[in-house]
Amino acid sequence: MTLRFDRIFSRLAATAILAGALGLTSSCESIIYEHEGDCDPYYKVRFVYDMNMNFADAFASQVKDVTLYVIDERDGRVVLEKHESGETLSAGGYMMDVDVPPGEYTLLAWCGEGHRTSFAVNPSDIRSELRCSLAARSNPEEGPWGTDGSRVTDCLDNLFHGKVEAQVFPSTQGTHIYEVPLVKNTNDIHIVLQHLSGEPVDKDAFTFTVADDNGLMDWDNTLLPDEPLTYFAWYVDAGIAGVEVPDYSDSNREEDPAPEETAPAGRYQTQVSAAVAELSVGRIVKRPKGTPQPYVKIYNNESREMIVKVPLVDYCLLVKGKRKETKDMDDQEYLDRQDDYSMVFFLDQDNRWLKTEIIINSWRVPVPQDVEL
Repeated sequence: MTLRFDRIFSRLAATAILAGALGLTSSCESIIYEHEGDCDPYYKVRFVYDMNMNFADAFASQVKDVTLYVIDERDGRVVLEKHESGETLSAGGYMMDVDVPPGEYTLLAWCGEGHRTSFAVNPSDIRSELRCSLAARSNPEEGPWGTDGSRVTDCLDNLFHGKVEAQVFPSTQGTHIYEVPLVKNTNDIHIVLQHLSGEPVDKDAFTFTVADDNGLMDWDNTLLPDEPLTYFAWYVDAGIAGVEVPDYSDSNREEDPAPEETAPAGRYQTQVSAAVAELSVGRIVKRPKGTPQPYVKIYNNESREMIVKVPLVDYCLLVKGKRKETKDMDDQEYLDRQDDYSMVFFLDQDNRWLKTEIIINSWRVPVPQDVEL
């Protein structure tokens, strides 16, 4: 009898152990998360900045500051606001830990040093009020450029925006990773004025500006109505550079050159004088026809005359199709990927723009006949 009882007890004990193990497996599904100490879900957010012309993730090298807003899809309210900055972001594989209850959320991010310096995000716990405004603006001053709106004279710190909507944070255990793609909202514009004659260009003789009204962005990064803004060059310089140019004169050619020979035998030196201005502007957005457009405007300070006025977006897009990677790209995607523009204007002997061609990002393009002045 005792032996039979021992056998029954052993079977019951084994059954209890097996049931406990099955219960653990049922609630945790896998023992691979045992190191986390419990069966709770863990949420992490990865930020990616590959919306650039290199088509590669540059988050670690370019983004030094992030603020993430986790927004409840049911009522549009912020359930978590978290900020991180510094060397942690530069480490490969950086992800932000997010501690929120399971649910469905929008992930909204304003990033880069600029969102806390050159720009300011409206403090709010409501999604629709998380707007970002250009803070680096000042009152207008008298000048040939007029007095409407505000002036922007600083080099703007980088600003990035990212969002993904309707993300399900499940209650199942394990680590769940969410990706937020970023768009860069700040751009560098380099304007070069060059004399065709080669004579020196006085950098103080001109005022370089970009006129736009792009200083207020909604939570989804669309532009909201704003006052007119005039961006001024934060840096201007001038100089002369020697350029070696092929000499195609007959005296420098052989009488019977080889059929494959295309380079001339002689070369000569010339000098190019130019003034170079650097401007920093907010997000460049393509607008519908018939609405106010951003313009590059250059003034002659002595005559108080506007010598250049060209539509910024139209000219930026003139070279979009030159590269095979971009010719079929949506216009706004190109404007978001390209964050650095160089424009070369040629001056005649009267310091007026010679409206025949312009060089944009090293591409020589003809000037449209309906260009404004």
